[in-house]
Amino acid sequence: MSKKPAMVDPEFQALTQIWLTAIVSLIFCHQIAARIPTGASRLVSVLPVIYLFTTLPLRLSSIHLGAPTIFYLVWLGNFKLLLLSFNQGPLSATAFLRFISVGLLPIKSKQTPSPESSSDHKRPFLLLLKCGLLAVIVASYKYREFLHPYLIMALYCCHVYLGVELILAITALPAKALGVELEPQFDEPYLATSLQDFWGRRWNLMVTSILRPTVYHPVRRISTRILGRSSWALAPAILATFLVSGLMHEVIYYYMSRASPTWEVTWFFVLHGVCVAAEVALKKAVAGVGSCTGGFGTLTVGFVVVTGAWLFFPQVTRNGLDTRAINEYSIVAGFIGVQDEPRRLASRLVIKLGSSSSFSSSSRACSCSSS
Repeated sequence: MSKKPAMVDPEFQALTQIWLTAIVSLIFCHQIAARIPTGASRLVSVLPVIYLFTTLPLRLSSIHLGAPTIFYLVWLGNFKLLLLSFNQGPLSATAFLRFISVGLLPIKSKQTPSPESSSDHKRPFLLLLKCGLLAVIVASYKYREFLHPYLIMALYCCHVYLGVELILAITALPAKALGVELEPQFDEPYLATSLQDFWGRRWNLMVTSILRPTVYHPVRRISTRILGRSSWALAPAILATFLVSGLMHEVIYYYMSRASPTWEVTWFFVLHGVCVAAEVALKKAVAGVGSCTGGFGTLTVGFVVVTGAWLFFPQVTRNGLDTRAINEYSIVAGFIGVQDEPRRLASRLVIKLGSSSSFSSSSRACSCSSS
């Protein structure tokens, strides 16, 4: 019998302790903090939980265990708690199980249930296809020394997209199993027709949904009072939103690398904020631009990829995060009993994801039939 990698056990123990602590902390928020009057008093009551959510992920060193935990707790979780302090956001007026799942997971429950569309039936198939594509990309890293740097960077871009979407989809399965109808987390960003469409309606919509109430709407209210209801009032809100997103990515990079920030990723988001603000102003100023989107899709994705290679990925490669992430796949393969066979690993992941999707669909069907 092959011995499991020694580094896996302590990492999983730390992960278990972190998430058990997070669950207990949210139980406190639901049972006690949420009953305190909104405002400064409730904010003070949740500050210890915000402290725990901020410090606990520092115990993790794994990229694939640490990055989602940092994202869910340090960013999404803390922002949701800040909104809860003022009786806003997804945690206000929420039942217990939904409160815990929404507070800990990258999900947003639908306010009004919608009938299933054809895209809902295609989504499990697309996820399985993307899982296979990710496995192919990981397998190609074995020949990285023979690949052109530009091709490697293109693979990294695809890897980030596929990896983030699949991780978010997998971690949303517990909520789906409970019968919670969820908003989409991604909406095929490669089909974006503009930067506004890419960032606002397609890419990582969980970040979009949390940045709107915490940053965009407050800044827009202030700028509207100063600048009036002109298109200029939107620019400060857009820039502030992208700036906060950039700073939170710097935080994630720091947690994973423990290296001092060099701010390239912040400038990446500031650049895109400027471009989105200019795009919105142009659409408002020039009639008909919004309808002429046929040729902008490729330009949009190309701009994201090129600027990502320039500003988003240097901190990743400089600190060796890419190498660590690639090496972890072999550790995961060894842990689940698949040694040096990415295709077999992909098959197992596809089967597990497919069975989980089937379980989720069955649970939803049962809940519908019982109601």
